Amino acid sequence: MTAPAIEVAGLRKSFGAQTVLDGVDLRVERGSVFALLGPNGAGKTTFINILSTLVAPDGGSAVICGHDVVADPEGVKESISLTGQSAAVDEVLTAEENLRMMARLSGFGRAEAAQRAAELIDGFDLRDAARRRVKTYSGGMRRRLDLALSLVATPPVIVLDEPTTGLDTRSRQALWAIIRDLAAGGVTILLTTQYLEEADQLADRIAVLDHGTIVAEGTAVELKARVGGEVVELRDAADEIVRELPTDGTVDGLRDAIDVLDRLGVAGASISIRKPSLDDAFLALTGTRTEPQNTELQKEAVR
Repeated sequence: MTAPAIEVAGLRKSFGAQTVLDGVDLRVERGSVFALLGPNGAGKTTFINILSTLVAPDGGSAVICGHDVVADPEGVKESISLTGQSAAVDEVLTAEENLRMMARLSGFGRAEAAQRAAELIDGFDLRDAARRRVKTYSGGMRRRLDLALSLVATPPVIVLDEPTTGLDTRSRQALWAIIRDLAAGGVTILLTTQYLEEADQLADRIAVLDHGTIVAEGTAVELKARVGGEVVELRDAADEIVRELPTDGTVDGLRDAIDVLDRLGVAGASISIRKPSLDDAFLALTGTRTEPQNTELQKEAVR
């Protein structure tokens, strides 16, 4: 059996009296896209920081491409690329100069660096601004450049920590296409995201982290199946959702749900039935819904 790209066993981390990770076990196969979901404060960022050797664990182990994050941090660094939640680019340089510089630092020759920069500029729709100084960019444009920089070289494992925060729909879909192509070429992608649709669209497997532990793991289909049969929605006269109830999919279950909603007495209400979503599964597992953060970066996203 081929060794996994990422193997985590019993990982623990505390900050003072607060336990952030409490015995996390995770296995990510090579060439797969693995999504890590969880509400704010679940421990996702600490987990990513340990994998990228920025934070040392208190216990357990984490191995990336055969390199232990504690015993062989340099081997880990050579095996991964990490993109965080904020843009980290040189504002004085242009996008083209940033990308060429990163390519040269990654071992590309002059011609190859120029070619790779051009590919990423096109892929992230930065052609019109390629020779403008980055300090003139909007937040969304800076975010796209930051992602492009993280993909100059393609190590065996790429860690994307909420990569599409601040991106418009077109840029988000362009990144999805790049992620699919990388995985098809054998690169392993570990993805954290606030967009459940993103995990649903991209991930081969999904783990849900809550209060420092993995509370569920499986495919999107398997996680949705935990909710039950169908979800009954009650909408008001303005077509806004007032209440949602999961059911077991039986006629009696549907009738009971409709009776509950009917007793709410919402004027002009309508009822519809749909299949469970990943958001329903997330709610059932953690007790909260996850929503994209309303950051200034998102407000500045290029349309």
